Amino acid sequence: MKRGKKAEEAAADGENDTGSASAKKTKKTKEPEAPVLYDDPPDKKTSKDGREANMKLTSWNVDGLRAWVKKKGLDWVREEAPDVLCLQETKCAEKALPAEITSMPEYPHKYWAVSDEKEGYSGVAMLCKTEPLKVTYGIGKEEHDKEGRVITAEFPSFFLVTAYVPNASRGLVRLDYRKTWDIDFLAYLSDLDKQKPLVLCGDLNVAHQEIDLKNPKGNKKNAGFTPEEREGFSQLLAAGFTDSFRELYPDQANAYTFWTYMMNARSKNVGWRLDYFVLSSALLPGLCDSKIRNKAMGSDHCPITLHIAV
Repeated sequence: MKRGKKAEEAAADGENDTGSASAKKTKKTKEPEAPVLYDDPPDKKTSKDGREANMKLTSWNVDGLRAWVKKKGLDWVREEAPDVLCLQETKCAEKALPAEITSMPEYPHKYWAVSDEKEGYSGVAMLCKTEPLKVTYGIGKEEHDKEGRVITAEFPSFFLVTAYVPNASRGLVRLDYRKTWDIDFLAYLSDLDKQKPLVLCGDLNVAHQEIDLKNPKGNKKNAGFTPEEREGFSQLLAAGFTDSFRELYPDQANAYTFWTYMMNARSKNVGWRLDYFVLSSALLPGLCDSKIRNKAMGSDHCPITLHIAV
């Protein structure tokens, strides 16, 4: 996620200092508040209906696949060992994919979607231990699909959709396009859901509620927290889908998945929860846990992991 809100994040947190030198002398220096961090609790592997998790899914916006590989992102993946790994913002043409990932024996079934028009822009990937029944790319609309934002894999009992949702961009220049995307994407998901239930994962480029970002007041006119984008996510939930993290942790604050690289935002935990696992209602009884792996480095996003019984 790239946005023009970086300065506002810090400003809204009271980090910008506009006082004069004389004012600084007369006022006592305010001690900086200790950051409130989120401690990802131990994984729960049993669902409410008593089933053991039999599927582990991980999603990560890597902010450039080649750089992420160099930062040892794959070491973390091997340790986490999900059944399916979904990546967003790969920014890498298929011909330029690093051999370290294309040759991974742990994931013999690998699928890539890239931007048709802009090399090094957008892009998603899905790496699977077992072969899906079917894999498709995009959502069936050329204006969206040319940017390489969606891969859908069909498994015996569910669809897995990974998405890198368009950013409304600096100055909200793509907000109208984003609103169109939200409508078309929800229609696509609803059609899939009629066939079999689905898991949607990825960088959905929206913090849904005020609890989902550090500085809601300073960001209401910024990409990722506009009323329009938030309403788009509300419509997704109203259509029968569930934000798995909020289902399990409805009141958990300070749980974020994205931090700007600037102003030490990550060490201060000045962040946004932009990455989600969203489930069809039919899959909710098998939900075991929805994890935010905020200790994993290598991108301006951290990975998230879902444990589910399907």
